Amino acid sequence: MSDLRRMDIQYLTGVGPKRAELLNKELAISTFHDLLYYFPFRYVDRSTIHHVSELNGELPHIQLKGRFFTFTVAGEGARRRLQALFTDGTGTIEVVWFHRIKPLQEQLRTGVEYLLFGKPQLFQNHYSLVHPEIDEYKPNAGPQGLQGVYNLTEKLHSRSFSSRTLQKLMGNLLNTPIVAQIPDTLPERIRVKRNLMPLAQALRNMHQPNNVHDLQRAQFRMKYEELFYLELNILRYIKGSNAKQQGFIFSRVGDHFNNFFFNVLSFELTQAQKRVIREMRRDMGSGRQMNRLLQGDVGSGKTIVAFMATLIALDNGFQACIMAPTEILATQHHETISQWAATIGINVALLTGSTRKKERDKIHAALRDGSLHILIGTHALIENDVRFANLGLAVIDEQHRFGVAQRAKLWHKNTIPPHVLVMTATPIPRTLAMTVYGDLDVSVIDELPPGRKPVTTMMKYDENRQQMYRFVGEQLKLGRQAYIVYPLIEENEKLDLRALEEGYELVQETFPHYRVAYVHGRMKPAEKEHQMQLFVSGQANILVATTVIEVGVNVPNASIMVIENAERFGLSQLHQLRGRVGRGADQSFCILMTKYKISGTTRHRLDVMTRTNDGFVVAEEDMKLRGPGDLEGTQQSGIAFNLRVANLARDGQIVQIAREDAEQWLQHDPTLASREGRVMDTELRHIFDKQELWSRIS
Repeated sequence: MSDLRRMDIQYLTGVGPKRAELLNKELAISTFHDLLYYFPFRYVDRSTIHHVSELNGELPHIQLKGRFFTFTVAGEGARRRLQALFTDGTGTIEVVWFHRIKPLQEQLRTGVEYLLFGKPQLFQNHYSLVHPEIDEYKPNAGPQGLQGVYNLTEKLHSRSFSSRTLQKLMGNLLNTPIVAQIPDTLPERIRVKRNLMPLAQALRNMHQPNNVHDLQRAQFRMKYEELFYLELNILRYIKGSNAKQQGFIFSRVGDHFNNFFFNVLSFELTQAQKRVIREMRRDMGSGRQMNRLLQGDVGSGKTIVAFMATLIALDNGFQACIMAPTEILATQHHETISQWAATIGINVALLTGSTRKKERDKIHAALRDGSLHILIGTHALIENDVRFANLGLAVIDEQHRFGVAQRAKLWHKNTIPPHVLVMTATPIPRTLAMTVYGDLDVSVIDELPPGRKPVTTMMKYDENRQQMYRFVGEQLKLGRQAYIVYPLIEENEKLDLRALEEGYELVQETFPHYRVAYVHGRMKPAEKEHQMQLFVSGQANILVATTVIEVGVNVPNASIMVIENAERFGLSQLHQLRGRVGRGADQSFCILMTKYKISGTTRHRLDVMTRTNDGFVVAEEDMKLRGPGDLEGTQQSGIAFNLRVANLARDGQIVQIAREDAEQWLQHDPTLASREGRVMDTELRHIFDKQELWSRIS
């Protein structure tokens, strides 16, 4: 296998230096190994020959056998095209080419029997084929069967490099002796246990499957291998880190915690909150560094849990910090926690980019002498001049908003890295959490505090706008507040900002007796803060905004969320936005405004939102629709690997068995020192040497 990784793709028959450069630049294929592992994204069945008379709109791709009987060139310049009439005896179909007209005229002949393969298109009540694949029919060649279709870039297409071209190169590669003799990368006992196809056979069937059954077996083998090595890498790291990563021992729960819990706390914690606190106490008393992810839907009570974790740190003579992604969220945490802390004599401070130098100097001094117990802030906490006397716990809120390097800096704020609690309101499906977060233990707050009512979500079309405005007006009369959110997508930034500004004017005209605030991420921080505070304080009744309010705005009186152009948002983002309402005792509403004409996938996405408030159901659906790599924030939150074949949304069962097998292997061969273990160790290095499981420094 390592030989394939060293063999330059230019030396494969049919490639050469120019094609090699193109393949490297467009598809990151530079070696024989890269090409071999560039798998088709779908397969088409070439075993059936259709008749022209059978054509209908339900056939995605067809194969026809027949003859051309006319060729004509039509149009001028860029509109120039080659047109041909093709018949199979049951009917006639037009075939059209817009490129490579001269070579095709020289290559194709009337009267010769050809096989055509392509997607029929209906134009003026007649079907045609545009740029079909063409082969001269050879009666003795036998049926072609399944054929892989490869993803290609526009540039490759413009250079006459088609999926068919890649199929031919793949055929040349598969016929080389070195590919036929590829050694297996998985131990024989695992291959037998899971009935896995040998690697060389699986690779051939991924590109040139004999039949559907062999293709499915090959796909299972490649998915299993991919996930097995992913889990093996994670588990091997966990075993090493559990043994090596020393943590401060918080052995006691003392006066701060008990006084607050028994004498100050005015409401009953949910069973889920109590369970999470017990899990954290166990971690922080174990002698190993706590590295725990706390998932909980918006409004589930993560902040009080985090505060009680800081009290355990204080009871053991340590300081704590809480880092939030925005100044607004950090300020809200500070306001909430300061009220709790004041009742039990704890000093809390806020440090953000807006903190004045005089106040900043006081904070720095109090941190160093230990008189400041809890520091709350933004990324300002990780600046080099912020030095703690004895930092024992770091809490990171909405951690996917922070870059990896930023999070890593918290580790260096003490001689032994502090315990780490990372929190997110973005629910993560279990299969993804197992892989993305690697060595983090996962806690879930899966119940809302008593008295909270689920948000009622409705989908409305633009034609119902006046009805929507009347409903919002009724809620405003009751003294409630409303968010109206517009998309701001970077590629349409100017258009979106104009739509936001026009929307702001329309809302002002529609609700002339109410004050309307206005905020987007391109505003200067001071102006944005001012506008936000108008809404938070209740001076403004309506906030027209972009998704800057997705995280961190807590206005219990806001009971209406209107999301304009909801079809342009992902499920995860819609759920986060909806979480801004439903934070008080009143019934809250989320209205998804959309065009009437939307795709089936988009309609399904919006239906999910109207059907459930459960963030984990939303996350599972989001992952099925978009794939794990596209989930909001996951690229930053730790998904440091590319899956070629496996899909975490659909292959959860394979993840489970691959993890079980990796765990069992490491029990008897923890350092991969056996003969088969050394093969796996080499494969791991090839796969992961240039990657990093960032969950290690979450």
